[in-house]
Amino acid sequence: MKTAIYPGSFDPVTLGHLNIIKRAAACFDKLIVCVMINSNKMNTGMFTPEERVELLRRVTEKIPNVEVDSSTELLATYARQRRARVVVKGLRAVSDFEQEVQMAIVNGKLNPKLDTMFLPSSEKYTYLSSSVVKEMARYGADLSDFIPREIIEDVNRKAAQSR
Repeated sequence: MKTAIYPGSFDPVTLGHLNIIKRAAACFDKLIVCVMINSNKMNTGMFTPEERVELLRRVTEKIPNVEVDSSTELLATYARQRRARVVVKGLRAVSDFEQEVQMAIVNGKLNPKLDTMFLPSSEKYTYLSSSVVKEMARYGADLSDFIPREIIEDVNRKAAQSR
């Protein structure tokens, strides 16, 4: 069974993330979407790691080979434990590529059996990031073109709490 991991913070998950999830799921027997928890950012963000996992489960429930998880470990260690051989990373721009290649090399040093597959963002999502979504939500903007409809109320509710 070919297993891949799509790691990220997903705070919150966007339509760009969901596009990468669907495309990567079509390439592998199993895709683990993993909320990676950065110890330096544990208490920052719109949603807790547990809430992010729940939101991801909700928006991926109709994709049968997708599993949602979270981890506080290094990605290379987590991949070894889950017997995943590929990390999937979405790229929006050239600036993403430089940082992601660096991380791919480090992950390969830590886990030589781990490869990284880069998927370019669909053109209509190249501008989209969780940070942009959070900023728009803080101002009460319509989020329907940016995040899955299943989570719009959750994002609006969190944004209202932080105002």
